[in-house]
Amino acid sequence: MLTPKEQMRIICKGVHQCINEEELLAKLERSFNQKEPLIIKLGLDPSAPDIHLGHGVVLRKIRQIQELGHKAVIVIGDFTGKIGDPAGKSKGRNLLTDEQVKENASTYCEQIFKILDKERTVVTFNSQWLSKLCFEDVMKLAASTTVARMLERDEFEKRFKHGVPIGIHEFFYPLMQAYDSVELHADIELGGTDQTFNILMGRTLQKSMGQEAQVALLMPILEGTDGVEKMSKSLGNYIGIHEPAEVMFKKVMEIPDHLIIRYFELATDEHPDEIDKIRQQLSEGENPRDIKFKLAEIITALYHSQEEVLKAVSYYEAAFRKKSTPDDIPTMILAIGRETVNDTIPQFVAMGFVKSRSEFIRLLKQGGIRLNEEKIVEDDLNTVLFNNDVLKIGKKLFVRVNK
Repeated sequence: MLTPKEQMRIICKGVHQCINEEELLAKLERSFNQKEPLIIKLGLDPSAPDIHLGHGVVLRKIRQIQELGHKAVIVIGDFTGKIGDPAGKSKGRNLLTDEQVKENASTYCEQIFKILDKERTVVTFNSQWLSKLCFEDVMKLAASTTVARMLERDEFEKRFKHGVPIGIHEFFYPLMQAYDSVELHADIELGGTDQTFNILMGRTLQKSMGQEAQVALLMPILEGTDGVEKMSKSLGNYIGIHEPAEVMFKKVMEIPDHLIIRYFELATDEHPDEIDKIRQQLSEGENPRDIKFKLAEIITALYHSQEEVLKAVSYYEAAFRKKSTPDDIPTMILAIGRETVNDTIPQFVAMGFVKSRSEFIRLLKQGGIRLNEEKIVEDDLNTVLFNNDVLKIGKKLFVRVNK
């Protein structure tokens, strides 16, 4: 196990805020001396199970802490998920059914181990303890804070100010999430900056119940490939952890140069010393494209085999540097009865090759769609596709058609 101070460097890499560092160092020193791992908590509300690199920021940080010898406890909010976290919401959320919660939780469990060390991870469900609280317990829990404190939360404050209803049950979300920390005796809790209120509530409740307060590690929100907006599937600027290697590689290559270091810090497990070297290389004038190429290899290798990474590199080199059609490209199996270019557009959208039909048509009008290296226009939409035809969509995506 590394020394507490060296562990601090790794843990705090890329962190937006640590509350607080003195407490964290003290916990690490105790853990080091007693050879006892710290308990690292992450709560997941199973309402949006598709994980991309933005979600992966917190998971990657947990993996880094696991590599230091500590234990992660993932709390699937099957109980709190029925309420829904009001973070970032201008109105109350619809309650999830038991079936929805179970289905989403199962999907999360499948995905998180693409990143986390399964041997150092415990997955639990907060219904195990929250469902057993009696009404007297709930009243005591409610008495630990005030309405004024709850209204300090931005979302509640704005809704109250504008006369938007706030259900009393919504006040219980941060309290129940905080009670998870009490139940687990959590040493550290991680979350995005949008989870600040919830995580600090955990510190408060632990103190009120005579426990040592957890350290809050608040991670930044990762910008998407557009370099401006928060990474989001709905905005189309995301990099999914389950996407094919060649798609992931090319998407990383698309990020703006000013985000290179940020992605190294938040989306990789590179040591702070290595990132300092990369920062120095950029400041000395090394071509950002070459640094980004290395970044794309590192990120793709986190989620794919070495063989897949090599194929992705080969694909990128052929498609975007040599401007030729790569040999190893994604294949689309035509649905029955869909044989023209126009018929296949819904499949392109479903597979993530384009965001919408309107985007495909826009690219078409701009001369950005090619069939077997020949530009096609709107009049060509009814062109019949044959086995092994290759469509090029935009500047960077090739798809081979199979029947």
